[in-house]
Amino acid sequence: PGDTSVLAGLYGPAEAKISKELPDRAALEVLLRPKVGLPGVLERSREQLLRQTCEAVILGVLHPRTAISLVLQVLSDAGSLLSCCLNAACMALLDAGLPLAALFCGVTCALQPDGTILLDPTARQEQEARAILTFAIASTERKVLMSTTKGSCSVEEMQQCLAAAQRAATTIFQFYRDSVRRRYSK
Repeated sequence: PGDTSVLAGLYGPAEAKISKELPDRAALEVLLRPKVGLPGVLERSREQLLRQTCEAVILGVLHPRTAISLVLQVLSDAGSLLSCCLNAACMALLDAGLPLAALFCGVTCALQPDGTILLDPTARQEQEARAILTFAIASTERKVLMSTTKGSCSVEEMQQCLAAAQRAATTIFQFYRDSVRRRYSK
């Protein structure tokens, strides 16, 4: 989204270390690397959100006792970073050919002080916003896989943001289709 970019690499399914091995499914590890410096608490929190979202769609039972590593490197952060990470993670899973129950996408909404909703806000718009809401939307029935908020908003405003995010998801899924078609039509 915008000038925010994230590089994603997926490794696996490969043999898991004994300590991380799960007998009934693949173990997923998500690593989020900031542009500069070492990962902190914010990156660990985002890693957990990304891991839980990916685990909801990966059919890990088809690869028991294996490990899958998803590494996300932030190249530039101009706002809407978590949704960009979600989209990069989904494209990495899709490109790697892992079996998925559904695709997913990330959409960030900024609720302005006057009540207007901005999709894909810049870093400056995020600072000025009353609330930032990020959703992970599944391609099947536009279900919500994950949501996170920063700031305060009413239930009605959250519902409006969710509806806007679900509408925006249609465009993102079309982008996925076009990207895959371009890649594999060569």
